[in-house]
Parts: sequence; structure tokens; C-alpha cells
Amino acid sequence: MKFLDLAKVYIKSGAGGNGCISFRREAHTEYGGPDGGNGGRGGDVVVEAIDNLNTLIDFRYQQHFFAQNGRSGMGKQRSGADGQDIVLKVPVGTEILEEDQETVIVDLTEPGQRFVLSQGGNGGFGNLHFKSSTNQAPRRANPGQPFVERTIWLRLKLIADAGLLGLPNAGKSTFLAATSNARPKIADYPFTTLHPNLGVVGVDNKEFVIADIPGLIEGASEGVGLGVRFLGHVERCAVLLHLIDGTSETVVDDYKTIIQELEKYGGDLANRPRVTALNKIDAIDETELAIKAHELELHIGSPILQLSGVSRAGLTDVLRAVAAEVEHRDALEKISKTDSGDEEPGGWRP
Repeated sequence: MKFLDLAKVYIKSGAGGNGCISFRREAHTEYGGPDGGNGGRGGDVVVEAIDNLNTLIDFRYQQHFFAQNGRSGMGKQRSGADGQDIVLKVPVGTEILEEDQETVIVDLTEPGQRFVLSQGGNGGFGNLHFKSSTNQAPRRANPGQPFVERTIWLRLKLIADAGLLGLPNAGKSTFLAATSNARPKIADYPFTTLHPNLGVVGVDNKEFVIADIPGLIEGASEGVGLGVRFLGHVERCAVLLHLIDGTSETVVDDYKTIIQELEKYGGDLANRPRVTALNKIDAIDETELAIKAHELELHIGSPILQLSGVSRAGLTDVLRAVAAEVEHRDALEKISKTDSGDEEPGGWRP
């Protein structure tokens, strides 16, 4: 299935049905009076987040979604039928944006979460509704309320526990393939990864989801290359794993490039917990490796990890460091839910 994380759709709710003007006319029934029914309500346009979806590809082939109009009222006090709602099923992690692609309408982060994007119009009153002691034969009815039409954007941000960052050819896809069952495209040229990949990684009987996005280059935050479009996919991650190509002659500059793009991108992405690792250590000798690792540690101010996705050296240590950050995030969320009283039923609260 082709990956698609941005789609433009046109939606229209149903219009309300018109009220009916009618009078009861039966043999041997004098002064039958008004019996016009009310119009039915128009259908809503609803968006729902569901599991087992990880792309918006369905919206490539269908962009228009119209809810059903309400039926008009009829005589004999019969109300019109309500119009059926139409439900847009989207992956968990989808943001609904206004036409300007900036204003967020709703962010669907939980399975089963629903939101009404356009409400259907109410049905109009029939003339029976207007009958009173002073107006026994009203000859008026209300029209149904009109539909609501709007253009929206769907933007998918994958929900993963950890995100892979690095320049093109830093070895991110190789790392993902070596640590999970994911099979991303791997080649010896830049921009091999053209869309994000997800993989479930396990270490010490613990599992977490890791996302690999296309490599970033200088100017990515301003639209250069592919990475800026996909940085949103790591906004929800608990930790970022920054891989640096150990065969590069400018490891410190490579590190700076990624950090600068994170800072320019905005939000708190640059302040997210990070695990920094020097990759491809099997391709350089020990002396060169020690020099480059020392340079990076002096610049960062903390020790860095070393690994090789090909030989699998150091993978366990890196995964343990990432898993520790994910566990820390989960623990904080659990405490937050307990303090707010949102813990699961049956949970103990002091």
C-alpha cells in the first residue's frame, strides 16, 4: 500500500428537510385542521480515528464526501426521515486542518475518537407546529436549514515511540531493518527512503515502535529536500535517535546540521530527549573511530554510543538507551493520568 500523509478533501453536510403545509381532509370529519409534519434533519460529516490504518491513500481516489439531506415533512403528521451521516475513517494520529493548512480543527490521537466536522441542517417545522388557540389553521411552514460546505486538509503524523534522525545515508534504514521486521529500501545512494517506515523493536522483553523518516539536509526546515515534509512524524515521539555516519569526515558538522534544522522547525522538537550514536563503526579503523567519537563528545558534552547496523555491533546498548527514554515518558504519562483521575477502572489511588 502506497504511503500518503497529506490529502485535501471537500465535505458537505446534509440540508434539513422542509416542513409541510397540509390539512386533514377526511369524509365525515369536520374541521380536520393542520397535519403537516416537520422536515428531517440533515446528516453530519464525521471523522473517526481507527486502528489498522497507516496511510491516507484512500483519500487520493475520493476527495468529495456529502452527507444525505433530510426528507421533507408530509401530511398526516408524518415527519421526514433524517439524513444519514457520512463518516471519514482516518488513521490514528491524523490532524484535521482548515483550508489554510495551518489552523488545526482537531487532532485525533486515540482509536475510536470522533469529531463532527460539519453539522447537518435542522429540519423545518410543518404547519401543525404553528397551530394554537388563536391560529387554528396556520398556512405557514419553515424551510430546512441549509447544508454546511467546507474544504479541509488531512495530515497524518505517525504515532511512534522513537524517531530516527540523520543526514541521508546515515544508516537509518539499515538500523531499522536490523532491529525489526520492517524491510525498508536500502541502497548506497542518498534519499533512498522516500516515505516514513515503522518498525516494532524489542529489547529485554520490552517492545516499542520506531519511525524512520527521509534524511534531513541543510535547509530542510525551509523546504529543501524531503525531510521537512516528514518531520511531523517524529513530533509525537518520546525520544529521537540521532544517527551520525561514522565514515563522514565532518561528524561534528553533520551533528550541527540536524540540530539546527530541529531548532528552525519549531515546537519542542529540538528539546525532545535524544540518543546520539555514531553509526557504521565497522567501516573505519579504531584510531579514526576514537578521534571522531572524542570530537563529538567534546561538542555535545556527554558520551555517545557506537554501533553498526550491518555487523549489529552495539545495537543492544542503543536499543536499551532508547527504551529507557520511552519507559520514562510512559511513567510520566501514567502519573499524569492518575493525578487527573483518568486512571483505568479498578486502579488504586492514594
